[in-house]
Amino acid sequence: MRITAAAASSLALVLAACGQSPDTPAPADPAAPPATGEPALAPMPRPTPAEGEQGGTDSWRQVASADDASNLGRLDEAWRLARAEAEEKGFARQVEALGPLVDPNAAQASRLQPAPGTYRCRTIKIGSQNGQGLGYVEYPFFRCSVELTPGGDLILTKTTGSQRTRGLLYPDTDSRLVFIGAQAWGTDESGFPQYGQQRERDQVGVFERIGPDRWRMVVPWPRVESKLEILELVR
Repeated sequence: MRITAAAASSLALVLAACGQSPDTPAPADPAAPPATGEPALAPMPRPTPAEGEQGGTDSWRQVASADDASNLGRLDEAWRLARAEAEEKGFARQVEALGPLVDPNAAQASRLQPAPGTYRCRTIKIGSQNGQGLGYVEYPFFRCSVELTPGGDLILTKTTGSQRTRGLLYPDTDSRLVFIGAQAWGTDESGFPQYGQQRERDQVGVFERIGPDRWRMVVPWPRVESKLEILELVR
């Protein structure tokens, strides 16, 4: 996502005002999706600031595939069906205990962009793709980072765990951004695929602030395992 010089300056001031409190590395999370026989990915070369990433545009619609844009349009349906399946399979108490994290209407306007730095983050998967799998999976906290590049791209990365993700945050409405990125799987991959390079790795979701120093990324109809995937970020 490319943002204005004024916005970049504001984020720099926010970063100077808030300290960063690095957390300790978490243990490895459960196994990643089964290997597909693909070779380990080499680290992606960083583009120059003038190029930006993912086309150097601030419009997510110019980057997302038609299928992924359609999935975002069915976000309400994903919330409804995923929660219904989790409750039917006996996970109603666990889902309710998450509070605003699983409230579809919890997004708050203003301060949508997290300041650059290190965050604690965890993944919640609700529902299953075919209705036959687990209705609810909650992972422990791992580590994420937010980076503002010199070219104005705001990058979110889940840096630890066996399912990691990296992508850009684009402006959308006054209460959400849109994330477009891709996942790395397992412990032998040191880099990330580019969005669109391997369709089963792609992730597109909405990014919302749901409280003071608390955000969530919600991916409807993810490529693997669930109907709805939530990545929670906290300071």
